[in-house]
Amino acid sequence: MKRPGPSALEKRLAYGFKNQNLLEEALRHSSFVNEQAHHQMRDNERLEFLGDAVLNLVIGHMLLNHFPDLDEGDLSRMRSNLVNETQVASVARSLDLGFHIQLGKGESLTNGREKNSILANTFEAIIAAAYLDGGYDTAFRLIENYFSGFFEPDGNLASIYDYKSRIQELLQAGQGEKPVYIVIEETGPDHNKDFRVELSVDDIRTEGYGKSKKHAEQDAARKALDILTANQMKADG
Repeated sequence: MKRPGPSALEKRLAYGFKNQNLLEEALRHSSFVNEQAHHQMRDNERLEFLGDAVLNLVIGHMLLNHFPDLDEGDLSRMRSNLVNETQVASVARSLDLGFHIQLGKGESLTNGREKNSILANTFEAIIAAAYLDGGYDTAFRLIENYFSGFFEPDGNLASIYDYKSRIQELLQAGQGEKPVYIVIEETGPDHNKDFRVELSVDDIRTEGYGKSKKHAEQDAARKALDILTANQMKADG
């Protein structure tokens, strides 16, 4: 029997499921399953559990590729900003996912199709379904399609954590001096060096540390930006 063409949701996802049961399970909320008198079906909570892990893995992978000089702390904060419930729900809305979710009558009557928690959890379940159906590369492409915009220059994510660019913009706006970065120490073997960089601008001096010169410069810029921002707040107050 020939498989019918991809559904509207599959077209939006740009992926046709080989195993339709996985997609159906991903769209099945617990409230729907609980209302079935004689059911052998699963709700999507198990898939949601797996999808949350896959989403965090893929976003972490993307962050490492895009920001090779940021440390673990910044990468963790960026990932948290991207995979929080509100953000994931907004991606689900771009797919019109609420229309496709199987909900119980009670959830439907209380506008469940618009609840952030239900939308985000269902999107994560779909990620898991795609992962199980097509493997890691399939899940990666699906997530990349809907999250890559956050990594673009106008997507704010890059600019928020590029401290060197932010401090340059702040100083240019106030006609301040150009920051100067000097490597004042290199330690360790060639394959595992540690760098210490001094930033000087106006009367501010900070030191940054990192496994690369760029990382150390970003660390010094972050510290200087904190000082400049605090000084600006005092001046405005």
